[in-house]
Amino acid sequence: MIGWLTIVSAFSLFLLLIQVPATAILLSRLFKGPLRHPPITSQHPTPELLGSVSVVIPTLNEALRISPLLTGLSRQSYEVREIIVVDSNSQDGTTDLVKAAQKQDPRFRLMTDDPLPADWVGRPWALHNGFLHSSEASEWFLGMDADTQPSPGLVAALVKTAVAEGYDLVSLSPQFILKYPGECWLQPALLMTLLYRFNPTGINTEEAERVMANGQCFFCRRSVLVNVNGYTSAKSSFCDDVTLARHIAASGFKVGFLDGAKVLKVRMYEGAKETWTEWGRSLDLKDASSRSLLWGDLWLLSAVQGLPVLILLSFLFFYLSIGQAQGTAPTLLMPGATTEGTSAMHWLLSPSPLLLLLGLNLFLLLIRFAMLFAIAPSYDRTLAKGGWLFWLSPLADPLAVLRIFLSAFRKPRQWRGREYS
Repeated sequence: MIGWLTIVSAFSLFLLLIQVPATAILLSRLFKGPLRHPPITSQHPTPELLGSVSVVIPTLNEALRISPLLTGLSRQSYEVREIIVVDSNSQDGTTDLVKAAQKQDPRFRLMTDDPLPADWVGRPWALHNGFLHSSEASEWFLGMDADTQPSPGLVAALVKTAVAEGYDLVSLSPQFILKYPGECWLQPALLMTLLYRFNPTGINTEEAERVMANGQCFFCRRSVLVNVNGYTSAKSSFCDDVTLARHIAASGFKVGFLDGAKVLKVRMYEGAKETWTEWGRSLDLKDASSRSLLWGDLWLLSAVQGLPVLILLSFLFFYLSIGQAQGTAPTLLMPGATTEGTSAMHWLLSPSPLLLLLGLNLFLLLIRFAMLFAIAPSYDRTLAKGGWLFWLSPLADPLAVLRIFLSAFRKPRQWRGREYS
């Protein structure tokens, strides 16, 4: 028994050495939360914004989800000069929907991108083509995804915020629409992997390699994109938004990642399986990160998000097992007992590396549940089946961290309807 306890104690000390510095890093980021830029809200345009923005949307078989975006953009005011839909030969009626929108709003333009070069990924290629065909008279470029749902006043808010804060690039975190039980449980855990690795939205990051961005709403000065030659720096990236944003930040421009939950919604994937497969491919951000940064993020996620649930469940299992071996429910025991089960129970409840480990992981789990309340406004669960599973999403944390590991060391072979060698 003494040998077993020694092994457990040594292993507990090892885990503490892994988790304590990671916890310190996590807290240093979370403590910045109260200082963050307030969420973006809808704004009314003013005359000086006339025709200042070109919108570009890449599409490939988006007929089932693009209609809310087309409707939302048609409700933007005169600050939007043009809305260019760059289609990659959709076969599902996407182009018919765009043509119908064009009849109602002449700002819509439909174009087909050129054949995809071998060294490009489809999404940045379409956005790059849209940028090249956008009006040089526009001061701003706005890239949006087909699954987004913009509120009226979104574009005016982007322009006014960027000008007021001196941003050259602004992207927004949206409000996610949840519908099915599996995604209500898994998706918040996957999102938490981003929140733990980076500063809160609305906090400016000085290090270019730590900049975050979201290509679902990517708002940039056109002159900046000209300066960096469009999307060429992100041409082979499966997380082109972050890759390009970090390149722009490294070039000396000011980049902001702000909370857009009040002005932008998104319905990304249908169900837990698609969320796991599709979103999990890009969350590792390996295409935008150095190898050392990637390994550092994997260590942090393992230490503060993946391990706490596993450690506490393991302790509960052994605690109950020891109690069962004694033939009684596990309780605080009287001093002086001599059985092996009693000795083990005393050791579990005495000051030791294991007790410190349990305290730390209870603290991390408490932080995780507190973060649920912090991110709750980032989710629309009004139509969700099993929406209550959102509050149990910390139990999915080990799976979320596993997903990051699985994608971190393999290149996608399929992405947004395209096959890659």
